[in-house]
This record gives sequence, structure tokens and C-alpha cells, in this order.
Amino acid sequence: MSGFLPDQPRAEVRVSPNFGPRRETPRPDMIVLHYTGMATGAGAEAWLCDPASEVSSHYLVHENGHIVQMVRESDRAWHAGKSSWFGRADINSCSVGIEIVNPGHSLGYPGFPRRQIDAVIGLCRGIA
Repeated sequence: MSGFLPDQPRAEVRVSPNFGPRRETPRPDMIVLHYTGMATGAGAEAWLCDPASEVSSHYLVHENGHIVQMVRESDRAWHAGKSSWFGRADINSCSVGIEIVNPGHSLGYPGFPRRQIDAVIGLCRGIA
């Protein structure tokens, strides 16, 4: 994939090579929120776009509310690993993954800035 138009109007596109076709689910019906657990947003963005990482998400939301889309919503990002939810397996195929930039517990777990939370809420509303 050389590039694509963003699925959500506020998103900037930075393509990750780490994705594939959705399996058995034509349209996602879940949104999975993660925090990055990395020291910086730039580091998380680079990792999600690195072929060696074999991970991705559909979106990354920076602390300032900037939204980056890395995988089309119609494709399967690799954010949920081998997972299940209420008896459903392969959560990657039936969900949209959003990574929220935050260093997490091992790096002091700072609060999420209001602009970031507002961007995540708007993004979720746009997807749903």
C-alpha cells in the first residue's frame, strides 16, 4: 500500500506495512483502545510502522490531539495479538485499534491531556 485517503477527516496518513485483510468480518464492530507504553509518541509511531515490529494499529493519537492513521479501517491491523472477547476470537479482524500515546506504568503513567482525550472521543464517534 503506497498511500490512501484517511477514513476520518482529522487524520494524517502514515502508512504501516503491518496489516492484512480482515478475516470473515466484512466490517469491524469493535473499537479497541490501547496506550503505547513507550517514552515518546515519535518512538511509538516509528515502531508501529516498522516491518520488524510486526505490530500496528489503525490510529495513533498524540498528546496534543494529533491523529495519525496507519492502516485503513477496512484492513486488519495487528494491535490485539492472539485475543478473544466474549467468545469471539481474532479481535484484530473485527475491530479498529487506536493507540493513545502515553508512557504507561513503567514510565510514571502520566495523565492523558484533555486535547488527547477529546481527539480520541471524536475519533471513536467518527468510526462508530
